[in-house]
Amino acid sequence: MTTGTIELYAHKTFANTAKGFAILLAWVQKQTSADMHVHFVMEATGVYHEQLAYYLDEQDCTISIVLPNKISNYFKTLEVKTITDKTSSEAIARFGLERKLEQWKRPKAIYRKLRQLTRERDQIVQERTIVKNQLHAEQTEALPHKKTIKRIEQRIALLDKQDKEIQAELQEMMTKEDKEMRAMIVILCSIPGVGLLTAATVLAETNGFDLIRNKRQLASYAGFDVKEKESGTSVKSIPKISKRGNKYLRKAMHLPALAAIRHDERFKAVFVRLVSKHGIKMKAAVAVQRKLLELMFTLTSKKEKYDKNHFVNQQQKQECKAIIS
Repeated sequence: MTTGTIELYAHKTFANTAKGFAILLAWVQKQTSADMHVHFVMEATGVYHEQLAYYLDEQDCTISIVLPNKISNYFKTLEVKTITDKTSSEAIARFGLERKLEQWKRPKAIYRKLRQLTRERDQIVQERTIVKNQLHAEQTEALPHKKTIKRIEQRIALLDKQDKEIQAELQEMMTKEDKEMRAMIVILCSIPGVGLLTAATVLAETNGFDLIRNKRQLASYAGFDVKEKESGTSVKSIPKISKRGNKYLRKAMHLPALAAIRHDERFKAVFVRLVSKHGIKMKAAVAVQRKLLELMFTLTSKKEKYDKNHFVNQQQKQECKAIIS
């Protein structure tokens, strides 16, 4: 790389295995001089990037992991018409050279285990919903098959049992294993609509908010950031959330936001104001989801519990000021 220009001079494909990782490191060492600092940059691709990240961390390498939406937006700025593995890797390399990226830190083992359990439970819940729909369809047939119904019911019973086992394991982990995590869970569960499972999912997917520096970054990480297309007066689209982020975080916020809207004056006021503005209830509910997630980050950062009277007290102060003036 020379001043003002970037030159990519080597490209190679490696297997996503321990052997492939070792070959990668040997290849990188061959391509660079001994005194050159190498910074590995990779795109967050579900869980498929994690083995390499952990391997490189064990080798004391500098690593940065970038959200897919950032790479995608950057890719659009390049004069590349064809998307392939090679052009995508080149875009990631250029992004790493042009930007100042934060160094990735290995998450605490407890948050990794927490994430494994919360995601496993999410899969079980989804599977159980599918099986229950199958049972309903079978039962409403003109001539239902009794043995088929029995087998489906057995599958549902097994999924129910596994769900209870995971919830018990989660509860034991969250109440006994880590003092810092227990403190954050107490704070999160003080927020209306937020229970143990929601708190566990949020902490698991953010590594106890260790990945997050500010509310804007959190919104982007969860896919709550707004994308809008507008060009002159001819092209304009309705603003919508990008959904290019952590789907587990977005999903975890759905039911808590609905509960918060029903039972908390602060979130109810936000919901009513947004619905009166554009008339779309779902859009307003998503905005509450984002605010709820941001509030979780703020309270854990300040190490403060939620004050349900805060909004009412602020309203009363404003009313008093209006009367005095």
